Amino acid sequence: MPRAHAERRACGVQTAWTCADTPETAVAEIAGVVDPSDIGQLLVFFSQPYEAEGLIAALSETFPGVPVAGCSTSGEITSDGFSERSVLLVAFPKSGFRFVSCVIPEVRSLSVDRASDVVQALRARLDKEKGESYPNLFAISLIDGLSRCEEAIVSAIAWALGDVPLVGGSAGDGLTLSGTSLLHDGRVHRGAALLLLVETEHPVRSFCCDHFEPTDTKLVVTASDTSTRTVYELNAEPAALEYASSVGLEPSSLAPMSFAAHPVVVRIGGDYYCRSIQRVNDDGSLSFFCAIDDGVVLTVAEPRDMVKSMEAELERLDEDVGGVDFVLGFECVLRRLDAENRQMKHKVSDLYRRYHVVGFHTYGEQYNAMHLNQTFTGVAIGRQGAN
Repeated sequence: MPRAHAERRACGVQTAWTCADTPETAVAEIAGVVDPSDIGQLLVFFSQPYEAEGLIAALSETFPGVPVAGCSTSGEITSDGFSERSVLLVAFPKSGFRFVSCVIPEVRSLSVDRASDVVQALRARLDKEKGESYPNLFAISLIDGLSRCEEAIVSAIAWALGDVPLVGGSAGDGLTLSGTSLLHDGRVHRGAALLLLVETEHPVRSFCCDHFEPTDTKLVVTASDTSTRTVYELNAEPAALEYASSVGLEPSSLAPMSFAAHPVVVRIGGDYYCRSIQRVNDDGSLSFFCAIDDGVVLTVAEPRDMVKSMEAELERLDEDVGGVDFVLGFECVLRRLDAENRQMKHKVSDLYRRYHVVGFHTYGEQYNAMHLNQTFTGVAIGRQGAN
């Protein structure tokens, strides 16, 4: 019988994960390896083969009264490295952290005014709730990864948050692109977003890391549909044909591995940000994970060494927080595919284990006011303040 694995960090955060066959068995196994008396907030990330309604029902029954937030994924990052077809639980302790959270429904119609109301209501709840106040504040967003409006959501929320750092990820469903699920306090939500405000006594640093460099090859979007994030023409040629030609591949060979190995980026304010391709459509068009529009100039990029770039970022974070105790991370699924394709998956997993990284593989990442692709974002929590 499969058994759950667990780890507890100095800051009190417990992580547990299992590959049990059913949601009920997974939750039962996890409950057997965590301390339920010291859980103030649960984050749950799970592969889509686990039925969302069954999972939230089992969590509500097993951890009564404990707030739950989570989503479906395109893979989990556990304390033992990369995982797929698993349930990952991140349990924050009652002391040292304070959480408030809410569901934002109908995200396609989210306005700046409504986002401001949501953030103000959450901050008021945080101020009113009993318990010790802590000096460090950050926000987490979990968004339906097929909503096609993450840019508007993140921009509106970030404006309302002001100088509060925001990190997060778009929910996935493996690579099937058929539907994602969000969990919040006993219910399953779709076409929505979750927003959590977190106050902690521990030092924290948000971060964003990528591993690509731009080349001289340019692709101009000359025909697109912004509502569906579909590009029909690049450089006035059929999109898939022109992209394949620019990266030296046959159009018939284009697949997620191809897009992971040959990303395209857009320049914003002097920096380059990835605009990942989601899939090739039957008509030769390309669907993207990020917003796209006519006239956008895409630059073909070349990956750098993922392990070295991520190790440098984690070393910097380790110094900034006085020793990393725990990292909550949101990593694009295309980075995982690229690591697998380059036979670097074990090295990346080893690095994440060393720095106690947990989280999930996404359809997109959020960092402050930006929705990104093919990046690794998150928050590092330091050992200082831990008992």
